[in-house]
Amino acid sequence: MSQSLPAPWNEHAILKVLDDCCDAFTFPMLDNGYVYLAATRLSAYRSIDNWGLVIEVFGFCPRSETPDVCCYTFGSRIVNRKPPGDYVNPEAHAQYLAANPYNDTHYVYPMDNADWQDAECEDLVSTQAGTLSLCGQSVSIPTQEDCLHHGIELEEPPRICVFECCRALAATHRDAVLATPDERRLMLPEGVEQILQLEEWHHPDITNDSERVSGNETFIQLARVLATGELNEFKLSSPPNTHWKNWPSGGTL
Repeated sequence: MSQSLPAPWNEHAILKVLDDCCDAFTFPMLDNGYVYLAATRLSAYRSIDNWGLVIEVFGFCPRSETPDVCCYTFGSRIVNRKPPGDYVNPEAHAQYLAANPYNDTHYVYPMDNADWQDAECEDLVSTQAGTLSLCGQSVSIPTQEDCLHHGIELEEPPRICVFECCRALAATHRDAVLATPDERRLMLPEGVEQILQLEEWHHPDITNDSERVSGNETFIQLARVLATGELNEFKLSSPPNTHWKNWPSGGTL
């Protein structure tokens, strides 16, 4: 039998946390101008005392040099926070905690090395590389034909951009390019169990001031499930939009 979370965690309180994160720019924007989107995943967690939500975003930010997975974590209790030593002083650490009481992020790097990227231009795949290491496994670098097969039109043919490689790998090695179960729940407390995982959903366009999580059908239903534990409350009806093709502005800055 399901059991509702203790006060104050009803569905409205959960949605307010997510809306507040939108306003603070700590909720994922899938058209982030600095990140070429390649893959996403959403996981929901719950116990009788706590709720948690993790959104994984795999992509490539040229300023970061290496593809990564950003795990956006939201929940009633966040653990494994950045330590005080990562901040200039205790006051700065306290401000960080106060500004992010129910959310945090951490990064996962599925590519084990960077020698497959062009040494002179890390935005491109090296013409000398035939494989790369993905979570400890050697995989073939997608060819131009592979990219075209997955609907990826090369910007600089015959060269393959790193973000194009990421998108092709996401189509063929999805689980490897996203976080492992342990990596995904790193910032959630012990005792919460995964109750739902979505490979696609309808994500709000939060760059549009008229769109917020609290008005998004997917997240309204998710908040209800998290608050009550009633999985039958969740029924996807809005068409999914989390594929990278739906967010053409991503990575263009």
